[in-house]
Amino acid sequence: MKRFPRSALFLLVVSLLGCGYSLVGRGSNLPAEVRRVQLVPLENATPRSQVDQILTRALTTELVNRHRFEVLSSPEGADAVLTGKVSSFTLSPVTFDGEGRATEYEIAIVVSVQFKQLVPETPLYQNDNYLFRSSYEVKASELGFQDRETPAIEATAKDFAESLVTDLLEGF
Repeated sequence: MKRFPRSALFLLVVSLLGCGYSLVGRGSNLPAEVRRVQLVPLENATPRSQVDQILTRALTTELVNRHRFEVLSSPEGADAVLTGKVSSFTLSPVTFDGEGRATEYEIAIVVSVQFKQLVPETPLYQNDNYLFRSSYEVKASELGFQDRETPAIEATAKDFAESLVTDLLEGF
């Protein structure tokens, strides 16, 4: 009888170890030799100034924070290149108070993004319509939402970068 519980426990542990589970964000479908990435600053095809700069800065930070890549500004020594263009940026009110003032806005960003290995030249990820949405609240006591727009874009850019880099690594 004593052997049965130990055997059952052993089988349970072995089956859990071999089941293929892993932590989200830790895996990668990229070739192991892709370690140095040139991040070309995103182009801006929207009327909103600085959105490309904010998103590029957030992508750089996220790539470095993952401890998977060294980010380069030039192609010399790069294993891969990440390029993109912000094709759409919209800011829309979604919630209103009793007086008709917007209390919540949604930011929607569409980016065309390409990630390719340089040698051999191989596309690793491409999405011409990468859509990311986020919302932020504006308190009724705040008079100008423009003052809140840039910090909201920066917060959205951080979430955007986390999502995009996860997609790059996991091949979605």
